[in-house]
Amino acid sequence: MYIIILMSMIILLIAIITMIIGTILSKKTFFDREKNSPFECGFDPKSSARMSFSLHFFLIAIIFLIFDVEIALLLPIIIIMNSSNLFLWFSISFFFLMILLIGLYHEWNQGALNWVN
Repeated sequence: MYIIILMSMIILLIAIITMIIGTILSKKTFFDREKNSPFECGFDPKSSARMSFSLHFFLIAIIFLIFDVEIALLLPIIIIMNSSNLFLWFSISFFFLMILLIGLYHEWNQGALNWVN
């Protein structure tokens, strides 16, 4: 037990020392005007370097992450099927899948899953 704590402390110490040395030795400055400008080629840009972010893409990405995490939560349900009460397992699985399907139906009705507007 003590060896694990000791090894963790040594690894943490090495990581902190490495980060401090890297910060001290880096020649990057945050106050450089050319580094803060959108282009580093020496001329002023004609338009903004920042493009507007698509809110629809953001919503699709969030929906994907939510359903991806829920799939990861579904995998243990399959594993514990043999070692649990079948009625309890079925009711919990059914309740969880109903929440997923109601969420999917809600997103579908709100139009978040339409790719073409």
